[in-house]
Amino acid sequence: MNTPPQLELWLLRHGATEWALSGRHTGQTDLPLLPEGEAEARALAPMLARQRFAAVLVSPLQRARRTAELAGLGAQARICPDLQEWDYGRYEGITTATIREQVPGWTVWSHGCPDGESCPQVEERCQRVIALAESLAAPQAPAVALVAHGHILRSLAGTWLGLGAASGALLNLNTATVSVLGHERERRTVVRWNAPVVPATS
Repeated sequence: MNTPPQLELWLLRHGATEWALSGRHTGQTDLPLLPEGEAEARALAPMLARQRFAAVLVSPLQRARRTAELAGLGAQARICPDLQEWDYGRYEGITTATIREQVPGWTVWSHGCPDGESCPQVEERCQRVIALAESLAAPQAPAVALVAHGHILRSLAGTWLGLGAASGALLNLNTATVSVLGHERERRTVVRWNAPVVPATS
């Protein structure tokens, strides 16, 4: 008997924004894409057009929604509040270097954010996203696209692997990249990570 295809999660980080380029923590601040961020998002479209998705879940913030639209996924896009970026609380808009002037050795993964979120809180959101994706996947279309932000997608990958959201600290994730989480037999795995789009050659 044939085994039905297993769920794949396609993680798409939004294109560049002003704060993403300057290293400022961008959680709930609803920044637009830069022109180069829009170009990055458009570059995703040819590759994504070859992939069938059972669903496309998108953060409600405009940088993610615009990325989904420019990447050709707008028609399927479904807002998923749990895919919002971390709530950085009092650290919103501040760089890690500035935070460490007051809290030496600070990381979002180890310390969390005053008046914002901690890793366990974010991990609960990631578990809900994974459960939702599992409910939406179909045997003929086992892939679900998640269009969101750097820290939440890194947290989700760590959660997927059973290592916890804090293990996202080990996973770099650039803007407008494609990552795929899947399976080898029954084990959850990383199939592809932080892969840039390679422009088509004529």
